[in-house]
Amino acid sequence: MANTGSSETTYDRNAEFQAFEDTKAGVKGLLDSGLTRIPQMFHSGNLNHTESSENYSNLTIPIVDLGGIHRDSALHIEAVAKIGSACQNWGFFQVINHGIPNDLLDEMIDGIRRFHEQDSGIRKQFYTRDLKKKVRYYSNVHMNKDRPANWRDTLFVAPDAAKEEEIPAVCRDIVIEYSKKIRELGYTIFELMSEALGLNPSYLKELACGEGLFLLGHYFPQCPEPELTMGVTKHTDSDFMTILLQDQIGGLQVLHENQWVDIPPVHGALVVNIGDLLQIITNDRLISVYHRVLARPIGPRISIASFFINLGETAEKNAAKVYGPIMELLSEENPAIYKGTTIKDFWVNNISRGLDGKSSLQFFKL
Repeated sequence: MANTGSSETTYDRNAEFQAFEDTKAGVKGLLDSGLTRIPQMFHSGNLNHTESSENYSNLTIPIVDLGGIHRDSALHIEAVAKIGSACQNWGFFQVINHGIPNDLLDEMIDGIRRFHEQDSGIRKQFYTRDLKKKVRYYSNVHMNKDRPANWRDTLFVAPDAAKEEEIPAVCRDIVIEYSKKIRELGYTIFELMSEALGLNPSYLKELACGEGLFLLGHYFPQCPEPELTMGVTKHTDSDFMTILLQDQIGGLQVLHENQWVDIPPVHGALVVNIGDLLQIITNDRLISVYHRVLARPIGPRISIASFFINLGETAEKNAAKVYGPIMELLSEENPAIYKGTTIKDFWVNNISRGLDGKSSLQFFKL
């Protein structure tokens, strides 16, 4: 419950944050302690979870069937058209028949659940704010900046850079297998996006859009006061593309035509969304849109977000590479909207701000 009256002036968020941080047990640790009222640093204020109008209640993001696209040209053309339309109008779509078996997806969700629900003493060994670590466990990557904090914990894994033994044993095998499958799917989707833009299928791949990958295994415990906080506040993704695996709890919403639209879980489907960097290089042809996750009175909710952006050692070798609007997409009628940026500068901008509810795009407009 929010403090009122004179107590407002005595509230010390830094002290509350530090006390929470010292536990190294995350949001789940709060719940396990028997907490029934959430700490003030999680209070979002003036939340309206019923913002979606009745006119939008039946809207769902496009679903693209990838089955048979490699052997049937008609199915391939149809998938390219659907992805192009979804990326231009929604910034989000779901893919089915993508080639990753349902049992592998289910095991990945179970693996992330096992990590977060194992003994807190084991979890704490991975707890760190060191951004150089290739595997780390934390609650809210920008918690000292984010106002408010979000009701979730995260296992971060950079599968390309991490040594196998660094990945928690409780989910090691499935994380390695899943990351391989997601990378392959990512390359396929980048090819389809390239074609939708009228470019060579290998164009985005050759730009190294799919070269880097990291996984965020999110754990959203049930929330005793879901009307006061968010699972994830409104944001856009600071990458080229994100592929999301979510369980059946729900809560993910996308902002479409100024209304929040639910993205209902579809078993076996994966959610794909455009990141800010892809909107920059496509000069607004593909759009990165706001989305959020509601806190829920039930749970836990498990989701795994795979971010395609090169932040690893190979990124250092290509640190001077500038990403700006693709020349083939520009014309006198369609001039460049954004200035070029290196991934490092782009990411520094993102890290310095935290989840402030603003898109990175505004900082790179000409």
